[in-house]
Amino acid sequence: MAEVATSRTFSATSDQLLVVIDPVARRADGESVRIAKDVLSAGAAGTKVCLPDGPEEFARALARRGARRPVVVGDDRALVRTVSLLHRRRELAGCALSLVPVGGAVSLARSLGVPTGTVAAARAVLDGAEQRMDLLVDDSDGVVLGALRIPPVGGLTRMREASGAGRPWLRGLVRTLVPARPPGAVSAPAAGPARLRVEVDGETLVDLRQPVEGVSVVPSASGSARVEVRPVSVGAEATPLSAEGRTVTVSGAHFRYRADAVVSGPVRTRTWVVRDAAWGLVLPAE
Repeated sequence: MAEVATSRTFSATSDQLLVVIDPVARRADGESVRIAKDVLSAGAAGTKVCLPDGPEEFARALARRGARRPVVVGDDRALVRTVSLLHRRRELAGCALSLVPVGGAVSLARSLGVPTGTVAAARAVLDGAEQRMDLLVDDSDGVVLGALRIPPVGGLTRMREASGAGRPWLRGLVRTLVPARPPGAVSAPAAGPARLRVEVDGETLVDLRQPVEGVSVVPSASGSARVEVRPVSVGAEATPLSAEGRTVTVSGAHFRYRADAVVSGPVRTRTWVVRDAAWGLVLPAE
């Protein structure tokens, strides 16, 4: 994830905070939520706490934050939802976002440099520094903070089948990661290697003749995206194909993709563009 020089540091005694606590976090770990509230309320000059019951109230709380700096208490999905909302309102440029990770899925937060301990994360909110980071934005106005991955065709179907009888907890996880296909939606092809065209800045990295096992796209430290395509191996292991650029287009048969914690699709084509230093996240000061 690309970062640029620190643009702002924050004073615990002068900051006004809007603490938005995701309902999933409240259900998952009420004790960590209580600790986060206590640390933030004791350390900031003015703290307003919001307890939205769902996505609509979550969005309204952010929209009405005024001059307060938003702090999200929740997991990776809550972070992605917040960045998506601010992006669609065109408010990312002037907003320094903070996160206190609470919940089971916090690997994205960890990869971005947010402490996963509740007290350490809350202290970073109060005393940390804003880092500007790159963002991948697609042609449907979706965002990617960490990584974009396209699995083999049918890979998500196999995830559903692997849930199996006798493991209801896994079936619930798969339903969360792989949403049911809405009525009238186009079905993805049957299991097998994907045939996709991957273009980076207009240059073809792989075309439809070469079946691939997967594609990954990750913002790099140079203000561009790092793209890796893993061809299907025949005999000896195939060497991954890689490139860097600011625009990535994937097309071909209907495919699904995972952007951070969210699975989307199926689509026939999608283009992602790197937005340089598009959003700010408050991290521990060095």
